[in-house]
Amino acid sequence: MHASRTGREGAGRTLRAGPLTLAVLVLFTVGSLFPLVWTAIAASRDNGRLAQTPPPFWFGSHLLKNLGTAWTDGNMGPALANTTVVAGSIALGTVLFSTIAGFAFAKLRFRLKNLLLVLVIATMMIPPQLGVVPLFMTIAELEWTNHLQAVILPTLVSAFGVFFMRQYLTQALPTELIEAARMDGASSLRVVWHIVFPAARPAMAVLGMLTFVQAWNDFFWPIIALTQENPTVQVALTGLGRGFIPDQSVIMAGALLGTLPLLLAFVLFGRQIVGGIMQGAVKG
Repeated sequence: MHASRTGREGAGRTLRAGPLTLAVLVLFTVGSLFPLVWTAIAASRDNGRLAQTPPPFWFGSHLLKNLGTAWTDGNMGPALANTTVVAGSIALGTVLFSTIAGFAFAKLRFRLKNLLLVLVIATMMIPPQLGVVPLFMTIAELEWTNHLQAVILPTLVSAFGVFFMRQYLTQALPTELIEAARMDGASSLRVVWHIVFPAARPAMAVLGMLTFVQAWNDFFWPIIALTQENPTVQVALTGLGRGFIPDQSVIMAGALLGTLPLLLAFVLFGRQIVGGIMQGAVKG
């Protein structure tokens, strides 16, 4: 009786962080924010000041001018629109197909399931650079060069996403629930839509966030498949600051423009993303 009362009192008690914990959190916060703050500082200065030693550690008066130059010279308007379409399509496709494939590997029975799963995982060990030449030859034959589908379609499914969703659904989705739906006459599509997707929602949110950020920041394949006429953000940044002496302040301004949409998305949907992660942790 005494132990149960103590447990209830401990459950309602608020945990307080000590000075050491706060110091560590402040240190990590400052370290995480420093690259973004430095990018903004560099974008607000001119190229001559950035070349001096020591470098500036506070904001200057050239931010709006450099942002305007980067927006015009880097074709950043179409680049941001293209990147939103590319990253959104890749994230949506990866979450959808990875969830379905992860459900199949986690709960369905079929021949060679373990072998196929091993092959999927093995593809994660192959460097993407090895497939660039045949992939470029394929999109050239399809006449997709400098078109967004050349960047979207090859990355609609990821081996990491399939493995991630398989591991999550193995623990979070009871087999009895699927069997009960089957006994009620539910088709495979209805099981996936009404049972698998709701159960996998926290993991889908995490995978979608990771995939969107990765696709937004991807540089290697877009710089091969696209040009400055139809760029993503990372391709557009390569066109900034060209000249005998590259204008680093304009390049930093372009990088800041390319980063702001990600920050805005996290500010708007950060609570839902963190809530999904915590919900998945509680279920696990």
